[in-house]
Amino acid sequence: MSDVRRVTTGAPWEDAFGYSRAVELPNGLVLVAGCTSVIDGAIVDGDPYEQAVNSFNAAFAALQQLGLGRDDVVRTRMYITHARDVEEVGRAHKELFDTVRPAASMIIVSGFVDSRLVVEVEVEAFRSGGEDGVSAA
Repeated sequence: MSDVRRVTTGAPWEDAFGYSRAVELPNGLVLVAGCTSVIDGAIVDGDPYEQAVNSFNAAFAALQQLGLGRDDVVRTRMYITHARDVEEVGRAHKELFDTVRPAASMIIVSGFVDSRLVVEVEVEAFRSGGEDGVSAA
């Protein structure tokens, strides 16, 4: 898989745990690893809405390094630690993706690597015109 492109952002856990923030496959599929409300290496405490926006912005920054943006997103996953946060995280998702309408999942989990984090997101995007000849409609 030598044609795989990898993006790192300097987030503290990338080196510590040995992963890339985003990986683009030759067919145009881009997978963005879990993003949390971390800015410049520091956790940004905030309400679930604010953490969701910060988390998606981290994913958008990784996509931007590959020349992609919000409109290229085809799937999102939102992990939250409390059912009470569904509405706020959903509101952030709607504001960011209302015209894009990616496939989406919201999953309640027991926790993250730091207890101040209440939201983590994953994003998948697609670069149309990939090597397999598939283009977005």
